[in-house]
Amino acid sequence: MADFPLDALPGHYIRRLQQIAVAVFLEETAEFGITPVQFAALQAVRQQPGLDQRSLARTIGYDTSTIGGVVDRLEKRGLLQRQASPSDRRVRQLVLTTEGERVLMLIIAPMQRAQHRMLAPLPPDQRDEFLRMLVALVQGNNELARAPGELG
Repeated sequence: MADFPLDALPGHYIRRLQQIAVAVFLEETAEFGITPVQFAALQAVRQQPGLDQRSLARTIGYDTSTIGGVVDRLEKRGLLQRQASPSDRRVRQLVLTTEGERVLMLIIAPMQRAQHRMLAPLPPDQRDEFLRMLVALVQGNNELARAPGELG
């Protein structure tokens, strides 16, 4: 059996970086009680009012079977609202509430601080390159994801 040291495995560092990213995000945005997935959902609905749940899941690369729970929690907090589609009563379109717009506007600065903190260990001239490489890895492996996302 082969012995692979963890420090030689990119997947190990990717998992650790994801843990760090969530921790930093939650620390910076603690007063809002919003998770990174909830933030992504709110931002996606803000950018595409009337999005349905399945499209929301695809847009943010989240599992369609669990996006309903995310939407339920945001709706219960009064940040998001489901509305019947005028063209298909079976489809529930998502829109931000006034409170959702307010919270999303207020959370932008702490979210940006979190992004800055995550990249702070890198020299400024390497940050754009690191982001470019992350995007390349996600785009190149998107079809392998349990919940592939729409790529911009």
